Amino acid sequence: MKVHIVARGKIGRSPEAELVERYLKRVTWPHKVTELPDTGGTIPPPSATPSRDVLLDERGRQLSSEEFAELLGRWRDEGVREVRFLIGAADGHGDALRSEAHLLIAFGAMTWPHMMARAMLAEQLWRASSILAGHPYHRSG
Repeated sequence: MKVHIVARGKIGRSPEAELVERYLKRVTWPHKVTELPDTGGTIPPPSATPSRDVLLDERGRQLSSEEFAELLGRWRDEGVREVRFLIGAADGHGDALRSEAHLLIAFGAMTWPHMMARAMLAEQLWRASSILAGHPYHRSG
Protein backbone atom coordinates (compact mmCIF):
# COMPACT_ATOMS: atom_id res chain seq x y z
CA MET A 1 0.00 0.00 0.00
CA LYS A 2 1.39 3.37 -1.03
CA VAL A 3 1.05 6.37 1.29
CA HIS A 4 0.83 9.70 -0.55
CA ILE A 5 0.84 13.04 1.27
CA VAL A 6 -0.61 15.81 -0.88
CA ALA A 7 0.00 19.12 0.86
CA ARG A 8 -0.71 22.73 0.04
CA GLY A 9 2.24 25.05 0.56
CA LYS A 10 5.99 24.64 0.27
CA ILE A 11 7.79 23.33 3.32
CA GLY A 12 11.27 24.18 2.00
CA ARG A 13 14.24 23.74 4.28
CA SER A 14 12.86 23.99 7.77
CA PRO A 15 12.78 22.14 11.08
CA GLU A 16 9.37 20.76 10.06
CA ALA A 17 10.83 19.43 6.80
CA GLU A 18 13.56 17.67 8.78
CA LEU A 19 10.92 16.03 10.98
CA VAL A 20 8.90 14.91 7.96
CA GLU A 21 12.00 13.41 6.38
CA ARG A 22 13.10 11.74 9.63
CA TYR A 23 9.77 9.99 10.17
CA LEU A 24 9.05 9.08 6.55
CA LYS A 25 12.44 7.33 6.32
CA ARG A 26 11.14 4.91 8.95
CA VAL A 27 7.75 4.22 7.36
CA THR A 28 7.77 0.76 5.80
CA TRP A 29 5.11 1.51 3.19
CA PRO A 30 6.16 3.09 -0.10
CA HIS A 31 5.46 6.78 0.21
CA LYS A 32 5.43 10.01 -1.74
CA VAL A 33 4.96 13.70 -0.92
CA THR A 34 3.41 16.08 -3.44
CA GLU A 35 3.40 19.81 -2.77
CA LEU A 36 0.84 22.09 -4.37
CA PRO A 37 0.65 25.89 -4.35
CA ASP A 38 -1.49 27.46 -1.60
CA THR A 39 -4.15 28.18 -4.22
CA GLY A 40 -4.71 26.66 -7.61
CA GLY A 41 -2.94 23.61 -8.86
CA THR A 42 -4.67 20.32 -9.34
CA ILE A 43 -4.74 17.48 -6.86
CA PRO A 44 -3.26 14.57 -8.78
CA PRO A 45 -5.48 11.54 -9.33
CA PRO A 46 -4.61 8.41 -7.39
CA SER A 47 -1.79 6.46 -9.01
CA ALA A 48 -3.35 3.13 -8.05
CA THR A 49 -6.83 1.87 -7.34
CA PRO A 50 -8.55 1.11 -5.12
CA SER A 51 -7.53 4.19 -3.17
CA ARG A 52 -8.69 6.20 -0.17
CA ASP A 53 -8.61 9.97 0.35
CA VAL A 54 -8.14 11.18 3.91
CA LEU A 55 -8.44 14.91 4.56
CA LEU A 56 -6.81 16.52 7.54
CA ASP A 57 -9.57 18.83 8.65
CA GLU A 58 -10.47 20.50 11.94
CA ARG A 59 -13.98 19.03 11.63
CA GLY A 60 -12.65 15.51 11.27
CA ARG A 61 -12.67 12.54 13.62
CA GLN A 62 -10.08 12.40 16.33
CA LEU A 63 -8.52 8.95 16.26
CA SER A 64 -6.15 7.39 18.75
CA SER A 65 -2.86 6.15 17.33
CA GLU A 66 -4.12 2.58 17.74
CA GLU A 67 -7.34 3.36 15.84
CA PHE A 68 -5.35 5.04 13.07
CA ALA A 69 -3.03 2.02 12.80
CA GLU A 70 -6.00 -0.37 12.79
CA LEU A 71 -7.67 1.60 9.98
CA LEU A 72 -4.53 1.63 7.83
CA GLY A 73 -3.96 -2.06 8.51
CA ARG A 74 -7.54 -2.88 7.53
CA TRP A 75 -7.26 -0.88 4.30
CA ARG A 76 -3.95 -2.60 3.52
CA ASP A 77 -5.48 -6.02 4.15
CA GLU A 78 -8.53 -5.15 2.01
CA GLY A 79 -6.24 -4.46 -0.94
CA VAL A 80 -6.27 -0.65 -0.94
CA ARG A 81 -3.31 0.28 -3.11
CA GLU A 82 -2.96 3.98 -2.26
CA VAL A 83 -3.98 6.17 0.66
CA ARG A 84 -3.76 9.88 -0.04
CA PHE A 85 -3.60 12.29 2.88
CA LEU A 86 -4.63 15.79 1.81
CA ILE A 87 -3.44 18.77 3.83
CA GLY A 88 -5.03 22.10 2.96
CA ALA A 89 -3.66 25.61 3.04
CA ALA A 90 -4.63 28.27 5.60
CA ASP A 91 -8.33 28.14 4.66
CA GLY A 92 -8.52 24.35 4.71
CA HIS A 93 -10.50 22.35 2.16
CA GLY A 94 -13.60 23.24 0.20
CA ASP A 95 -16.94 21.57 0.80
CA ALA A 96 -16.75 19.60 -2.48
CA LEU A 97 -13.44 17.97 -1.56
CA ARG A 98 -14.66 17.32 1.98
CA SER A 99 -17.78 15.56 0.71
CA GLU A 100 -15.79 13.31 -1.65
CA ALA A 101 -13.25 12.18 0.96
CA HIS A 102 -13.39 8.73 2.49
CA LEU A 103 -12.43 10.12 5.90
CA LEU A 104 -11.78 13.42 7.64
CA ILE A 105 -9.37 13.35 10.56
CA ALA A 106 -8.24 16.04 12.99
CA PHE A 107 -5.20 16.25 15.24
CA GLY A 108 -7.28 17.62 18.10
CA ALA A 109 -9.63 20.56 18.34
CA MET A 110 -6.88 23.13 17.74
CA THR A 111 -5.92 24.44 14.33
CA TRP A 112 -2.37 23.53 13.27
CA PRO A 113 -0.18 25.21 10.64
CA HIS A 114 0.06 23.05 7.52
CA MET A 115 3.80 22.48 8.02
CA MET A 116 3.24 21.18 11.56
CA ALA A 117 0.33 19.04 10.40
CA ARG A 118 2.60 17.47 7.81
CA ALA A 119 5.24 16.64 10.44
CA MET A 120 2.60 15.28 12.81
CA LEU A 121 1.12 13.12 10.04
CA ALA A 122 4.55 11.72 9.15
CA GLU A 123 5.11 10.79 12.80
CA GLN A 124 1.69 9.13 13.04
CA LEU A 125 2.37 7.15 9.86
CA TRP A 126 5.61 5.89 11.40
CA ARG A 127 3.79 5.14 14.67
CA ALA A 128 1.01 3.27 12.83
CA SER A 129 3.49 1.15 10.86
CA SER A 130 5.39 0.38 14.06
CA ILE A 131 2.18 -0.60 15.88
CA LEU A 132 1.22 -2.94 13.04
CA ALA A 133 4.72 -4.46 13.02
CA GLY A 134 4.76 -4.97 16.78
CA HIS A 135 7.72 -2.59 17.14
CA PRO A 136 8.19 -1.17 20.68
CA TYR A 137 8.16 2.51 19.55
CA HIS A 138 4.53 3.01 20.59
CA ARG A 139 3.76 2.73 24.26
CA SER A 140 0.09 2.52 24.99
CA GLY A 141 -1.56 3.41 28.24
